[in-house]
Amino acid sequence: MTDRGWDEDETRPYFFLSYAHTPKSGARGAGDPNHWVRQLYRDLCEAVLQLTTVPAGVPVGFMDESMHQGELWAERLSEELATCRVFVPLYSPRYFNSVPCGQEWHAFTRRPVYPATMDVERTSGIVPVLWAPMSRYRLPKVASELQFNHAGFGPDYATEGLYALMKLSYFRAAYELAVHRLAARIVQVAEETVIPVGRRLEFNGLPSAFNVSAPTKQLRISVLTYHQGELPQDRNPDFYGARRTDWHPYRPAGSPIAQHAVRLARQLGFQPTVHEFDDEVESIIEGNAEAPGLLLLDRWALRDPRRRELVRRFDRSDATWVSVLEPWNTEDRECLERDGEFSGLSDQTLRKTRRAGRPSFLGVTGPTGLNSLEDFDDALPRAAMKAKYAFESRTRAEPEEPPAPRPSLREAFRRGPGAYGPDGFGGHRTEPFGPDPFDRDHDPDREDREDGDARDERDHRAAPEERTVRLSRADYAAPEERTVRLSREDYGAPDDRTDRTIRTARDDRTARDNDRPYRNDRDDGDDPDAGMAPLGGPHR
Repeated sequence: MTDRGWDEDETRPYFFLSYAHTPKSGARGAGDPNHWVRQLYRDLCEAVLQLTTVPAGVPVGFMDESMHQGELWAERLSEELATCRVFVPLYSPRYFNSVPCGQEWHAFTRRPVYPATMDVERTSGIVPVLWAPMSRYRLPKVASELQFNHAGFGPDYATEGLYALMKLSYFRAAYELAVHRLAARIVQVAEETVIPVGRRLEFNGLPSAFNVSAPTKQLRISVLTYHQGELPQDRNPDFYGARRTDWHPYRPAGSPIAQHAVRLARQLGFQPTVHEFDDEVESIIEGNAEAPGLLLLDRWALRDPRRRELVRRFDRSDATWVSVLEPWNTEDRECLERDGEFSGLSDQTLRKTRRAGRPSFLGVTGPTGLNSLEDFDDALPRAAMKAKYAFESRTRAEPEEPPAPRPSLREAFRRGPGAYGPDGFGGHRTEPFGPDPFDRDHDPDREDREDGDARDERDHRAAPEERTVRLSRADYAAPEERTVRLSREDYGAPDDRTDRTIRTARDDRTARDNDRPYRNDRDDGDDPDAGMAPLGGPHR
């Protein structure tokens, strides 16, 4: 054995399977939920054996099946993480909330990774697996930065995840394909990288590579009140404790209000923490939003000028990501007697918070307070979600810079001399292609629908080049097209008017043809190739 704990002449395990242990459901007769992970591990080992020259008796991979806490367990994990060639994490919502899984990721990524050859650009020994679909979840930074394409494992794998492919017989073929390609990817990464054996690290002391609790899942519950040693003389100390966070406004019902709020917040999916408002307020006022928050405000504390000024400054800071809840027990005789006094004091201190209250959250910070524990239970979910929405809106990434505008043909036609084209065209925007095709004022169909007098008058005002292009369009059109166009002009007139229109159009065209800058002799203008000047030619 070397000082790093492995004989370099022996074959090292190809992969370390990292997964989050799923607890049993508790239902009677429920099986082991981790059975499916063990089945995947066995299938992967068999597939890797088929693709490599691993000798008999040598472990192909490693999977922690025991999860026995203790020193020996930690040492075994440290050894395997220091020697495996590829790290295979099973992505799931539970995985990225597991501290041991984050520690395993951290331990493996402490080892350097080198491309096996100069032609290979691979710099990671991690091959992730979609155990469950993750499209609705935000991955931690270390996972989102990992470049990996899951599409090669099949469309059903990317949509359903490997667990569903295993469980449902309908996806049996898709599962076998995914396992085969996953094994091939593990072998490929192992062969394209050089990851030296690392040092055994003290596993229990390692940090997690994940931000286990995303900011929007946290909830910072702060309490503004007294402890028993600083109460005013006319306040009953039975509702308070040795710490400010022991405040128990609905006594004897429930528990201290901060603990009760923690239980309710956990039911909403938050990971709450409890703090004293005095320690939080300056950070909130300065706009340092670490997470959405709740302020549990004891109106009795507003009697204190210092605390009242802190709340007033908080109110002016417009910290919308912190919702305010004001428990006010009307079964408490002292609260009932001073209800009007303290309600007015609260309204004066939280003016901006009162004005900004949206109709859908009326009652959360209403002037009557939360008169019972049931009122508090109803109000907390709305207040917590309101704070969460405000926090997400505040911390949402700024939109990216708008893309550069796409080239516009219209702008190209409108540019001045020499502004477009390598052939020198551009001295006049109608040369040699005619009017701007995007300009409604030069719509050829629209021009043909206008009466002849208006068209003749415009032709005399237009530049010779414009008339030339327009007339050449009319000449090149097939007779049938001219007939249809002219008949439209007469709005479905009888045949005699159609003939008259055709004759008039031909007479007008003959008269105008005498002024053409380029016109070869021809009979009746029906031959589209007769008299055409080459593009950019001399007949201009």
